Amino acid sequence: MTRSGMISTCLAVAVLPWLAGCDVPLAGGEDRVESAQMFPAADRPVAAAESTNWSTEEVRDRVNEAEEVMNAAEVKTGMTVADIGAGDGYYTVRLAVRVGAEGRVLAQDISPELIERLADRVARERLDNVSLKLGAEDDPRLPENSFDRIFMVHMYHEIAEPYAFLWRLRAALRDGGQVIVVDADRPVAQHGTPFRLLVCEMEAVGYKLMSYKDKQQAGGYMARFVPAAPLPAPENIQVCVNP
Repeated sequence: MTRSGMISTCLAVAVLPWLAGCDVPLAGGEDRVESAQMFPAADRPVAAAESTNWSTEEVRDRVNEAEEVMNAAEVKTGMTVADIGAGDGYYTVRLAVRVGAEGRVLAQDISPELIERLADRVARERLDNVSLKLGAEDDPRLPENSFDRIFMVHMYHEIAEPYAFLWRLRAALRDGGQVIVVDADRPVAQHGTPFRLLVCEMEAVGYKLMSYKDKQQAGGYMARFVPAAPLPAPENIQVCVNP
């Protein structure tokens, strides 16, 4: 099947659960945080956070990565956007320029050390439209009804509690808001997220795939999702089973 044919299928029906076995810990392991235990555990691995960037900022700018992704995501002046798993802030600082003084960027990460380091950069570069937020592995902890775009760039494979995380993310979107995922189409053990797995997990909590684009300059693909169905009760979420 061609890529376009696969995407049409994804848009029409739920994607079949799948994922090859990998020698990395399962997401939602035995030491799950209490606040996630009302949700099903993911039957897939979770990649360890080994680096805050998949490449250097100079190399990424050389191929116009952020500009291409922001253009494809239709980020405009005055928007409010979130950068989830912001790390060292590659997207944070570029989103801040794109949305301008009338817009807002919230940079989130689950590492206090990274948040502190990014705070120094934000202050140094005088990014007055950027604020910072410490998140959790099962909850992005974003304010409700606040964001036109929520970006997750090269970090989805590190989410240990995807169903709880995505479920709680929904409330942060404004009407017409979108979730933007950039990742590599490869096994989680190799620090990527297979595209069909991503769609399956997003659909499980009521999102719909809006568009897919190959973004090799961004290290993989870019997928846009919108809320399309009511939030399921946590106990009714259908897990994407690892066959």
